[in-house]
Amino acid sequence: MTCRKCRETPVIHLPNSNISLCKKCFLRYFEKKVRKTVRIYKLFNKGDTVGIALSGGKDSMVTLNILKSLAEQQRTTKIIAIAIDEGIKGYRDETLKFAKKFCEENQIPLKITSYKKEFGMTLDQILKKLEIKPCSVCGVFRRYLLNKEAQRNKIDILATGHNLDDETQTILMNQFRNNVAASSRLGPLTGIKDDKKFIRRIKPLYFLTEKEIMTYAFIKELATPFNECPYAENSFRGKVRDALNKLNSEYPSTKNSIIHSFLETLPLLKESYKKQDISYCNTCGEPTSKEKCQTCKYLELIKK
Repeated sequence: MTCRKCRETPVIHLPNSNISLCKKCFLRYFEKKVRKTVRIYKLFNKGDTVGIALSGGKDSMVTLNILKSLAEQQRTTKIIAIAIDEGIKGYRDETLKFAKKFCEENQIPLKITSYKKEFGMTLDQILKKLEIKPCSVCGVFRRYLLNKEAQRNKIDILATGHNLDDETQTILMNQFRNNVAASSRLGPLTGIKDDKKFIRRIKPLYFLTEKEIMTYAFIKELATPFNECPYAENSFRGKVRDALNKLNSEYPSTKNSIIHSFLETLPLLKESYKKQDISYCNTCGEPTSKEKCQTCKYLELIKK
């Protein structure tokens, strides 16, 4: 087996297109795909300040590395990394060390905030008080703090490391939960309409798989030696991920088909929810679809 492009020794086989690529050709393929996603979906403009949600994991590290290169090419685009320390002992403290080191070496501004600083408790402490699924409360708090920190740093758009695998999982999870409204906010450029209090998210790795990102991270020495979050082991997402991976191993186009069929219906979904007014939480003033946002509801339970 040789590289489809140049006949060199391959480093990866891409089942969906049934081709193998060497290191050089794979890097070119990967970076071209990101640039194409940014261009076609107009993820950000020259002169924007782009925030990158940085965890220290491979997805966010690859996102930061590629957007740094794009920003340098455009010259007028500025990037800032934002990290949230949830307070997961033995996990997040280790990944943040890697993130800090990378940002220092590459002269990238890094802003860090934490659950402890903002909410008075770490996630480990919160879960001792609340009988709730860890991923539910953590996801709500992370999104809330990313938005707040992006506002504080006058960021125009916020990039996350979500990839094709993540998106297919979320699409199916929303279907299983009958959460059409949540699906309308998905896509490479998230959200439905602009609001001064909500920094829209972009997903530059949207059309790249977990396998492709892992390969790129290893080649670029961005792969971290850390395990999965200890709270994610028995999550609903984990079960959906395993089922999808099994199906995709038998039918390699499964995940791609889910993404592309979803993107065909997404404009209709966004249009149907565009008419809804954006409300603001009567406690913290942040955007929400209800009188009180989910973050404030959780905080009330914690303080009881």
